[in-house]
Amino acid sequence: MRKPVLTIFYQFNPWHSTIGGIQTVIHSFIKYAPTDFNVRLVGTGVDPSTPLGKWHEAELDGRRLNFFPLLHLPNDNVRGLVPTTVKYTLALLKHRFSSDFMHFHRLEPALAALTWSSDKTLFIHNDIHKQVANAGDGKSILWQRFPQAYFLLERLLVGQFEQILSCNSKSVDFYRQRYPDVAQRVAYIQNTVDNDIFYPLPSEDRDYKRSLLAQQLGLAETTRFILFAGRLHPQKDPLLLVRSIAVLQEPDTHLLIAGDGELAGDVRSIIHQLQLTNRVTMLGPVKQAELADLHRLSSVFVLTSAYEGLPLVVLEALACGTPIVTTRCGETPNLLSPGSGVVCEASTPTAIAAALRQVLHHPQQYPSSACIQAAKPFDASSVVSSIYSNMLLRWKPKSPLAISPRSTGI
Repeated sequence: MRKPVLTIFYQFNPWHSTIGGIQTVIHSFIKYAPTDFNVRLVGTGVDPSTPLGKWHEAELDGRRLNFFPLLHLPNDNVRGLVPTTVKYTLALLKHRFSSDFMHFHRLEPALAALTWSSDKTLFIHNDIHKQVANAGDGKSILWQRFPQAYFLLERLLVGQFEQILSCNSKSVDFYRQRYPDVAQRVAYIQNTVDNDIFYPLPSEDRDYKRSLLAQQLGLAETTRFILFAGRLHPQKDPLLLVRSIAVLQEPDTHLLIAGDGELAGDVRSIIHQLQLTNRVTMLGPVKQAELADLHRLSSVFVLTSAYEGLPLVVLEALACGTPIVTTRCGETPNLLSPGSGVVCEASTPTAIAAALRQVLHHPQQYPSSACIQAAKPFDASSVVSSIYSNMLLRWKPKSPLAISPRSTGI
């Protein structure tokens, strides 16, 4: 009997360093896939010499993977004039794929799959309706300019999914109320953290690594680090973060910004304007193993987002024993205990600085053990295994599906 085939659709290349929680989730679904599944990814090519539109057999995270580069995308950390999701969806419309299961991590590409026969799952990674309706300058996502068009597209596409899984409880409630015909298919899903990579260190090792990094950056050995990691994008509001550091009058503290994005230039400018060049270091994109080291040596992780689902980077910090300071958005406030972080009731520099000061002044109130306990239910291997087990229960073996002349099927 042949193995069931899962095809994952998302606009990235898993062998190329990239910023984003969705990419990390997909890595976990590949790494922890049971051996009785064949896993495939329809992604993007980084090297222009890589032939597009053909399956390539490769290895990722110790697992065999079939990879289909759909279009060339040299750097997905920075948005172009045409959103990457639009480019990816247009390229996907030229193909027809066959698969037992299909996972979509954005809604738009599912437009191409509307007539494809498969057990399809949509993963929702943000409080999407707050994101679309966010009253801002429209720079966060294109749909903010055309919210009604997004809702019309959503209504057209949601009925094709066997499951709609969200890491944000407000999104779960919203979808169930807005689309009663598919309400039984909508469920909350825990996001994941890979404990093979993100784990704590003994306090003496943590202090040693912290002082070592301080020396490397030319800072006092007693420096305490505040860490932000993520895309420099309006959703994350990194400008609010930098303004908060300007308000924070704490000696021997230093902000590390790990990430890249279209606001990188604006962040550098405000750092200079506020005369914070000796208090903030922009590290650029950081590989996962290096990010884990930064989590382990930092005193606090800070998130100033306008909206979120459940950021994986929060789970990663907690799993490393590092407390959180966050704005009240997404699912993070629901998982934090009094001993694992502080939720700011106002998204202002003063409120965020006060929360940071609370954690920095009273580290004994935010022990590593409380942080680790908060992240414990989100272990990637157990969460992903549960989803695959559910898929196997739904799978009914069929004869091999025909291979489309326009693209490769199962």
